[in-house]
Amino acid sequence: MTTTDPLMLQETREAPQVIARQLRENAALSEALAAALRERRPAYAVTVARGSSDHACTFLKYALETQLALPVASLGPSVHTLYGARLNLSGALVIAVSQSGAGPDVVETVRMAREGGATTVALVNARDSALAHEAEFVLPLRCGEERAVAATKSYLASLTALLPVIADLSGDTALALSLPRLPELLERALPLEEEARELGARYRFASNLLVLARGLHFGVAQEAALKLKETCGIHAEAYSAAEFSHGPKRLLAEGLPVLGFQSTDAAADATAHAYAELSRGGADLRTLGPAAGSTLTTPDTGHALTNPVSSALAFYLFAAHLALYRGLDPDAPPLLNKVTQTR
Repeated sequence: MTTTDPLMLQETREAPQVIARQLRENAALSEALAAALRERRPAYAVTVARGSSDHACTFLKYALETQLALPVASLGPSVHTLYGARLNLSGALVIAVSQSGAGPDVVETVRMAREGGATTVALVNARDSALAHEAEFVLPLRCGEERAVAATKSYLASLTALLPVIADLSGDTALALSLPRLPELLERALPLEEEARELGARYRFASNLLVLARGLHFGVAQEAALKLKETCGIHAEAYSAAEFSHGPKRLLAEGLPVLGFQSTDAAADATAHAYAELSRGGADLRTLGPAAGSTLTTPDTGHALTNPVSSALAFYLFAAHLALYRGLDPDAPPLLNKVTQTR
């Protein structure tokens, strides 16, 4: 591969180094945040984000709820910026995620939350951004410049930024030990690019695609559906593998193909059972993830909270090559800009 490859591929390949840098340079910041949360003991958390960052928040929701038993809700920024409501977030943990830190609605919501007594945390790449200035605590993503319109390394770094804090607060030794090894294990996912390219070839004429997952991988499925729309012009929708049978399954009768993320964690057996039923029913199903037998098997990183990072990285390789097969430039999706200003 060369520097003439799309930026989406080049930046995806940078992810292992980005995460190594993040873990190294954020160590003191993570310790300070963990100490503050241990002292303040928030009763619940809310997330504030849009687009890919909001999909990272779905992952963080499952991570915080499963590891810390901390309930997490997604906050719609327009509740404050358009409807004028000043929510009672006193004592809450408010987590805002943004690559640019420039979205006015996210910035204003964090300002409102902090003024109201919430503990505010920004996971942001642009350290001099308005969002970074408004939040009490900042965990930089450490991505460097991300030039492709489609976020890749910044999304992956958003998944990992809070993991050292979760490991500290939960006392999860296995997670604490797995994090330093994560960059090396992500490097092992990069040689999957040829397999990802081959998988992309079979969807080159697809108009629609269903993306399924459960639990910690669901935020990756949401991100996958967005990237398929954004870079490939495919109408893709993400569903929980549990919710899929409650109506959306009807779409299989129209011949829609399915891409399923498969984990090795507590959701693995239930997800595998759901996929087996779909296959028996004749679904055109391919799978991606660390589970043995997946169509595209990703490296097992040693912990349920880090495996989705490997899965997402492999998916980005797949999506970029799928766009190329369709004669599209994944770095220049029509009608889109790198930073979207919403209120």
